[in-house]
Amino acid sequence: MTNSELIESQNLLNEFKTCTQFQYNGKLSVKNSKGLQWGFYYRLGRIVWATGGKHPFRRWRRNMAQFCPDIDLEKIRCRAEDFAIDYWDYNLLDILHKRQKIQREKIQAIVEHTIAEIFFDLAQEVDFSSATYNLSQDVVLDMPMSFTSADMSIKQMQDSWTVWSQVGLANISPNSSPILRRSEQLQRLVSPSVYKNFASLINGKFTLRELAAKMKQDVMPVTRSLLPYILKGIIELVEVPDLPLTVTNTSSSNSRQSKNRNNTVVPLIACVDDSPLVCKMLEDIVTSHGLRFTKVQDAVQALPVLIQEKPDLIFLDLIMPVASGYEICTQLRRIPAFANTPVIILTGNDGLLDRVRAKVVGSTDFISKPIVAERVMGIIRKYLAMQSRVVANNTTIAGTIT
Repeated sequence: MTNSELIESQNLLNEFKTCTQFQYNGKLSVKNSKGLQWGFYYRLGRIVWATGGKHPFRRWRRNMAQFCPDIDLEKIRCRAEDFAIDYWDYNLLDILHKRQKIQREKIQAIVEHTIAEIFFDLAQEVDFSSATYNLSQDVVLDMPMSFTSADMSIKQMQDSWTVWSQVGLANISPNSSPILRRSEQLQRLVSPSVYKNFASLINGKFTLRELAAKMKQDVMPVTRSLLPYILKGIIELVEVPDLPLTVTNTSSSNSRQSKNRNNTVVPLIACVDDSPLVCKMLEDIVTSHGLRFTKVQDAVQALPVLIQEKPDLIFLDLIMPVASGYEICTQLRRIPAFANTPVIILTGNDGLLDRVRAKVVGSTDFISKPIVAERVMGIIRKYLAMQSRVVANNTTIAGTIT
């Protein structure tokens, strides 16, 4: 069953309640106007997992460090294709549980904390007047380890958002990262010991949630304590990228291959499009699946940037000023390094003539706008799997954690 439509705020909340009422099994996907996506996995009307948003990898690391501090996250190694699975984070927990490295009650705590965070982000990030939702029964998580009431999660979300707004933080995302901009001014306002802590932690590397976890406090009072410095311009809040887990090549046929095994690089996806919105939507989709992303909005700079970055797959806009997608694709195919690189043409005009011409200049495939996450990831899985077996559509991660 699939259904996608524009919704109002109350309609989305009703959708969660309907899933509960009819004991829904499957996935409820929510997407905002900026292309950010969240997924809620249901089993018998209760939420068993949630994922997506801006920093799924940072969130997974933070929750693991908080609830399972005895597990060395640096020793976790996965294949790149494992992250093509939307619920890769849930699978990692399942593997760790089956290997008796993590107890069920800790998984339950991680699940509940993850769902609470995602509901909060949903309240802050989603413009409900232009959000979309989708129901799909194609994805059902077997043997869930935790069951969470959607009604309770919504009530908690509403209460948390009310408190967050009342203390003046409505415009501040806990996923943003504070960075010290006026150190001399701060030195005059605080003690040397406080300044030392500020200088070591307020460096643009940690999100507000990560700072709170390091300080073993809730994110709200930590953010509230920084607000006066933010308002004075002493501290600036910036966006930071997600940090995917380490990817390694785990396949080996003998001990020599195993000893000489090298780390593989997470696939790099490029987008050449003069539209900032299209680039941002693709970036959110690609990075949320653990892949790297680079964008080129100036067609003139496309070839130099692509030659330098050497992406594994390229999304190429058809209509751009100065140089068209046809011209860029033709030039790319003349370069030996890009002879077999998948080049996917992006266009708002899905006509037969365009498809034929795109094939003539050497494009690999064609995808029409508007951008849809399922199509984008389907293309990536298809052509990277064919190209180098890097991204697969159906895989398990058993045996990839050491």
